[in-house]
Amino acid sequence: MIPKQENIPDFDTKAIQIKHIDYYDPPYSSYEADEITEEVISKILEEIPKGLNIYLYLDPYGEVEMFEVNCDGEWLAISFSSHGGTKEEKNYYSYNPEYAGVEGFAHVQSGGQSPIEKYLALTNMEVGVKAVEYFIRTGKLYPGIDWAEQL
Repeated sequence: MIPKQENIPDFDTKAIQIKHIDYYDPPYSSYEADEITEEVISKILEEIPKGLNIYLYLDPYGEVEMFEVNCDGEWLAISFSSHGGTKEEKNYYSYNPEYAGVEGFAHVQSGGQSPIEKYLALTNMEVGVKAVEYFIRTGKLYPGIDWAEQL
């Protein structure tokens, strides 16, 4: 568990660290590094609370260092997979302490098929969008939410 921090470090609100984007929903758009503009970022951040499934990569080929966003407008699950497919692989998931110990699944699915437990999905869209923007701008996990770590 990576606990939430009260103080969020300042960051460049115009920086873009992600290098590849894949929409998991129609029209299944993809963006490469030079196509990822402020306009694209703004559109993504506006779409999240309405419902969006998207992959954001720090890798220009869209193969590793993946940040997944799954939102249906009520639940928002975000995760980050680092060093995928290697011995150093680590996975981090948004953690919702309000649902700790609660069985059941949120109404979102990872990769369009794997159910996500409620304790790994946020219900506060504003904070969730901040977490996504922080990753886009810094390439790091947002310290303003709790993160569950799977080794």
